[in-house]
Order: sequence, then C-alpha cells, then structure tokens
Amino acid sequence: MRPLPEPEGLPLVHAAVPYEGAVRALLIAHKERGALGLAGPLGGALARAVEGAVGAVGGVGVRPLLLVPVPSSRGSVRARGHDPTRRVALAAAARLRRAGRPARVVPVLRQRRAVADQAGLGARGRRANLAGALEVVPGGARLLAAGRVVLVDDLMTTGATLAEAARALGAGVRGGGAGPGVVHPPFTSRAAERSGSDFAQHEFEQRVAAVIASSPASFEINRNSPRTWIVAGGER
Repeated sequence: MRPLPEPEGLPLVHAAVPYEGAVRALLIAHKERGALGLAGPLGGALARAVEGAVGAVGGVGVRPLLLVPVPSSRGSVRARGHDPTRRVALAAAARLRRAGRPARVVPVLRQRRAVADQAGLGARGRRANLAGALEVVPGGARLLAAGRVVLVDDLMTTGATLAEAARALGAGVRGGGAGPGVVHPPFTSRAAERSGSDFAQHEFEQRVAAVIASSPASFEINRNSPRTWIVAGGER
C-alpha cells in the first residue's frame, strides 16, 4: 500500500524492521536518551535496508555507496547532544565496508529554514511544514557524483521528510533550479549509460532511500529476501 495522501516525489524506500515493540524502544533510547552504544546494532539494521534499496534498482556494482542522512535541526542536535541519524549512518557505512562494499557518509543536506515540531501534525501539515526546508550545501552536488546515492533516516511514518530530501537533492544536482513543490520525473540509469559521464550517471539514477524502521502499515514483504522489507510509503 501507499500512504494516503501520498507525498509527491517519495523515493523507493526499504526498511529493516517495523516500528513497534522493542525496535521502537531502541530507537527512542538512542535518539532521546543518549544510549549511544545502540548505534552499532541500529547501523547494522540500516545497512541491510541500504543493501535492499540499491539491490531493488540494480544498484549492485563497484561504485561506492554514498549515504546521505536526513539532517536534524541544530536545536535538536544541541538538545540531544548528538545527531542520531548521522551517527547510525556512520555505523551503517562501517558495516557495509566490513562486508566488502565501499560506502561512506556524505552529509550534504542542511536545513535552509526553521521548521515546526512535527509531533501532532497530520500528513498535509507535515508536507507544508517541510516544503522547501532542505537544500544541498555548496559543492555538495560534486560530492554526490562520486557514487550511488542513498537517502537514509532512522524512522519513517508517512513520507514527507524523505520526499523533501529527495526534492532537495534533485534541485541541488541541477544547480538549484527547482523550487519547493517541484518534483522531477524519475530517470533511469539507462539514459545515464548513454551519457558517458559519472556526473550524468548520478543525475539519472532512480532515487532510493533506506530507514531502520517504518510504520507496520506501510510495509510490503519483499518475498525475494527474508531479510528485507520494502516500504511502500511513510513519513518521519
């Protein structure tokens, strides 16, 4: 199933586990209570979701994986004393490298304006709250050309955050020419192969995302892999 209403521009998303029970407790403990030792196992779960995401679109190859974490606000980082998504992304990249897959974290997204607390907002309110809120840092587009980009986050519930992150990446790669609410059509790697340039290859790849957990209602079981769940939609 897809979220209703479904946010425009939501990339294909894979998650490791449903957001319930012990998983919910672990994510909250890591994010809000400073249980930093949980970054390792949570990073392992995120690494599995990353593998599922790139495998689903034929992304298995020699190019390095570039994990782009959804940015937390500066206020949230100060209040928590750490950036949980970036910490888990670093652990996931380390796990992937140990498994023989080149991977690194590329934190090229940042907030370009303040956003309200998402708690209590419905799907429409979250989309409005996040529209145009993210951007690629100067020079970030060139960094993204060096590998296969995967958006990563810890949790997704309806999809607005990842949709906005995907929009910001698309605008950044194209030189910032797209404003809030503008969604670029999906491209295929076949067109990139014809272009012959690494930068163009990145430009034309289908965007994918990976999260540790998502609402159980947004899962479809990937019957080709007992370890991977395909998330058909969601929002942070």
